[in-house]
Amino acid sequence: MDTNVASALCYLLGLITGIIFLVLAPYNQNKAVRFHAFQSIFLNIALIAVSIGLAIFSVMMHAISFWLGSMINLLHLVLNLGFFAVWLYMMWKAYNNERVALPVIGPLAEKQA
Repeated sequence: MDTNVASALCYLLGLITGIIFLVLAPYNQNKAVRFHAFQSIFLNIALIAVSIGLAIFSVMMHAISFWLGSMINLLHLVLNLGFFAVWLYMMWKAYNNERVALPVIGPLAEKQA
């Protein structure tokens, strides 16, 4: 499999494919694939952490007011759509052999790769 295809597939199922490509023998030595695998893992961990935080905050706001909770749920929806757009963008850039480092997690992925 070509490097660009493996790099794009790192993002396909998030944590699962990121870990798979870090374990598979020919790909775990390739710096580009390792970078995209770590960035995919970190991106999905960030998504999970933010989703859990917003869900807890939404429950607290629902206890105060239905409308406040609904606004937080709307924010959660917008954030998930933003993560989806970033996910598609990262897959496209990885497929085109472009190395895009995301603001906070990109340098962490570069250190790990």
